[in-house]
Formats: sequence, C-alpha cells, structure tokens
Amino acid sequence: MNDYVYSGILLACGAAAGWIFYIVVSAIFKRWSLLKNNIEAFRKPLRPLLPVICAAVTVPFTRLTDVVKAGMGHFFYILLIALFGWLAVTVVYIMRDVFLSGYNINDKNNLRARSIYTQTGMITNIINVIIIIFTISAILMTFQEVKQIGVSILASAGIVGIVVGFAAQKTLGNFIAGIQIALAQPIRLDDVVVVEGEWGRIEEITLTYVVVRIWDLRRLILPLSYFLDKPFENWTRASADLTGTVMIYADYTIPVPEIREELNRILNNNPKWDKKASGLQVTGATERTIEMQALVSAADSELLWDLRCEVREKMIGFLRSRFPDSLPHVRVDTGSKNWKNNSKKPEKTRID
Repeated sequence: MNDYVYSGILLACGAAAGWIFYIVVSAIFKRWSLLKNNIEAFRKPLRPLLPVICAAVTVPFTRLTDVVKAGMGHFFYILLIALFGWLAVTVVYIMRDVFLSGYNINDKNNLRARSIYTQTGMITNIINVIIIIFTISAILMTFQEVKQIGVSILASAGIVGIVVGFAAQKTLGNFIAGIQIALAQPIRLDDVVVVEGEWGRIEEITLTYVVVRIWDLRRLILPLSYFLDKPFENWTRASADLTGTVMIYADYTIPVPEIREELNRILNNNPKWDKKASGLQVTGATERTIEMQALVSAADSELLWDLRCEVREKMIGFLRSRFPDSLPHVRVDTGSKNWKNNSKKPEKTRID
C-alpha cells in the first residue's frame, strides 16, 4: 500500500475515533444538570478538539518523511493550542452562567443580583482577554522566526514600551477603569442613571464602554472612564426604591389641608405607591401663586414615573372640579388711581 494512502487512512481513523469519543463525551455531559443549559456552547469547541487530538496522536505512526511529519505535527500543535484556548474561554462563560443562575436580575429588589452580575461580567471579560492573549502568544512562540524577532524587540523594549504606552493610553485607561468599576461599583447592570442630561438604565458593561438604554429606547454609548472622570446621577445606587415629587401651582385661596387629604386618598387607592413616603407642603410663593410639593414613593423608577404622572393628573382634575376659582389667575385693578377721593372703591377683575 502506498505510504501516503496508508498515512491518510491512519489519520482518518484517528479523526473518526475522536469523533466517536466526542459523541460519548457529549452524551455524558448532557446528563449533567449543571451543563444542561450550556451543553451546546460546550459542544462547539469539543467537536473539533477531540478528533484533532486523536489525529495528532497518529502522526508519529504514519509512513511519511520526517520533514512532513514535523510539518504536520507543527500544524496540529498550533491547532490544538487554538482549540484549547477556545475551550478555556467557553468554560469560563459556562462557569459564569452556572454561578449567575442563582440570581434573578428581573426581581424588583435586585440590588444584590445586579451587583453580582456586574462583577462577574467584568471579571469574565478580563479572564477571557488574558486567555486569548496567552493563546496567541503560545501560537507565535512555536515559530522560530518569531522567537528571534522577540529577542530583537526585547533589546529595544524601552522604546517599544513608550510607543505602545502612548498608542494604547485610552485602551489601557478603560481597561483599568473596568477593574475599578468591578470592584467599587459606582454603576451596576440595570442601574437607573442620568448621564449627559438623559435618563436611562445601564444595559451593558464591556471592557471598554457602557451602554445606557434611554427611556425612549435610544442607546447612549459611553467609555468606561466617563463614570470615573465625570459626575452623574445614580438613582439606584443604594436601593431600587425611589421617592419623587409632583409640583402643583394654585391661587392663594386654595385650602391646603383639603388638597393634602386628597393626595392621601389618591395614594391609598393606588397600588403603585409603596407606602414609604407621602406628604404635601407649601414650598414656595410668588406674587401670583403658591407652590405645593407632593412627595410620593415607589418600588422602582418605572413605577415612580407612572405614579407621579397619575398623581399629577388626578390632582389637577380635583382642583378643576372642586376649586376652579383657586386655579392660577391674575387680578387687575380697574379702579381710579384717586379712589380715596371717591365714595366708591375700585373693582377688581380676575383674568384667567
């Protein structure tokens, strides 16, 4: 039999044995409860890895020349390094998913879950970047020419380091900022924030940027360093529940105690109110109106927004139906300037 035919059959048999081994391993892992939701992700790197391992083992037993064997061995070696790197990245993601399965970020009181999701996501990304760097480095180091180039580069490491430092200044800054955010957590996933004058939620945190989902479904993309260098509002830093205000303007004739009673009635009949904060105070007065501030609270920002809108609407309706004369208006003096000399005082007309 021709040596090349024999060697090809031997390699094919090795790959087939690896494929059978992959099927057996997949069947075993499919029964493992921890991998049930991630079995397909785990199969992807295993599918080529096991046949390549078995084929690589058969290379020394082929009837090829030493030069061809060395070339094939080098090829399989590079392929195995890349596949093992892929497997390592996949395992990290699977471990992340298994760990996060015990936390539900969709709960109302999800402060702990958001904290864990943020830290785990950042740590996972950092570990995978390190794995990819080591994988690429290991592949390059298999080439003798690259080793020689590496020696030359190391000889001028000072100059190269300065050039790389300037070129990657922003990238390294965002990378370090990501580590700081993962540890200090000024922001977390699903936090309600106000940045650049926009209200939204933290939708995604990567190694270089943060995606903020604005209330109208636009996305605001900001570098990680933004949240360390510039001030911003975080409405859910300590807890998910929030308090808000509703401003009401009325004439001086408004009976404030009755308005306060109506606010309590509206809140008691509204399921969005979490019963933690309520009240109404006169917080200002101008030459035309008084300013009343109603305080309300809710379990999260969405409920608070809806509650404030409903309270505002119902309070305006109450004023229009019960105290229409107490709505903001302007009074104009239409009498004579010398009314003291007249027997009759001037009349005052209201202009709505």
